[in-house]
Amino acid sequence: MRKYTPKDNVQKKSYYTDRFWVAPRVPQERVEKGSHFDMVVKILSGKTKLKESFVQLGQLRILIDAKENIQALTALRDECGYKMCSELSAVDYLAKDGEFEIFYQMLNLDEAKRVRVVCRIKEGEAIESIVPLFKMANFAEREIFDMFGIVANNHPFMKRIIMPDDWEGHPLLKTYPLHGDEFASWYEVDKIFGKEYRDVIGPENRDPARVDRYDSQRFSRVGYEVPFGETIDPENEKENPISYSETILVDYNTGSKTLEKRK
Repeated sequence: MRKYTPKDNVQKKSYYTDRFWVAPRVPQERVEKGSHFDMVVKILSGKTKLKESFVQLGQLRILIDAKENIQALTALRDECGYKMCSELSAVDYLAKDGEFEIFYQMLNLDEAKRVRVVCRIKEGEAIESIVPLFKMANFAEREIFDMFGIVANNHPFMKRIIMPDDWEGHPLLKTYPLHGDEFASWYEVDKIFGKEYRDVIGPENRDPARVDRYDSQRFSRVGYEVPFGETIDPENEKENPISYSETILVDYNTGSKTLEKRK
């Protein structure tokens, strides 16, 4: 079986060797008094506790308590004109901060304005479902549960939406290996043939970039062709001459006839 090495500190990996290099940050602007966003902040301040608020890339970004997501989104919808939730997802900051970040992207069609509502939860904590407010959250919250393992309380149908129901793990966690873990490498073999065939078939190759020149099933091996599935002996491998078709103008084996005439 393939050895699996846990990747628990991927957030701490150094991507840059220059110790003086500072990653660029998107500028944060203060909310202008008397503006549309200032009105939104004042309304939300009366409904929930805002931990921070600023304008970034032309949209308002507010940080709220995760337990008050329903109150904040209800006020945005009913009192601020943000009738549409265009996006809902999460970000894994477990290795860095020990938390998930959940965000709701709100859209005001009348004012052509956007508000990004952000909240943080600990690993193992749940968030209240916003399906009663926005029907689009039905599939989005199921995807968050499937990919991150975050449960939305009072969701009408809380189950996986992308991965199989019996899948182990959550693929968008940053501790989840890019090519899947040990369970993923044996999933289809166990499902189709059974665990007793593991020694016969072998684990699934989950690395699409891997090329094996002695694989006579997945690769054509131009110049070294053999019948499909034939076992290849590297020491007695024979090279087959490559021949191409000849047309009226070009003989691909020798070159262009027209070019030779011009010479």
